[in-house]
Amino acid sequence: MRKPLMTTLAAALAVALPALAQARPVSMAIPMKNYGGDGAYLAVYLTDAQGAYVRTLWVAGGKAKYYKHLADWNRLSAKDGKRLQGVTGASVGAGRTLKVTADLADALIDAGYEIRIDAAAEDMRDSPSEIRVPLTKAGAGKPQAGKQYIQSLTYQIQ
Repeated sequence: MRKPLMTTLAAALAVALPALAQARPVSMAIPMKNYGGDGAYLAVYLTDAQGAYVRTLWVAGGKAKYYKHLADWNRLSAKDGKRLQGVTGASVGAGRTLKVTADLADALIDAGYEIRIDAAAEDMRDSPSEIRVPLTKAGAGKPQAGKQYIQSLTYQIQ
């Protein structure tokens, strides 16, 4: 009697666990303002409900010496040795749009997490926390305005 119970329990867990850990793509469009300067560096990252760093989603700009200008991201992610693995690309020019897609666990949506973006451009003012947007189903598809370099952030949950 014990063996069939264990087999049934193991089968139930094998079906249930993938559903709990499911992730879905979240695509972001980040159009830049015509701010009149060189390409901007952007750090797109995720924080939890307490504002603690969770992970880097994308960094636009390839020269690490400028990452200190992405102040909030740099400070919060400093202990994450893998913060740049597979998530870097070219800087983003004025008037252009950066498109980013990241797989995020369903458990992060509507749970107090935020998408944050820090921005900086050469010889111009840095803009830490240029955008802070709660990651919610209700916020999907609604543009959120930036402060200085970014026109808006719109994300879609797929």
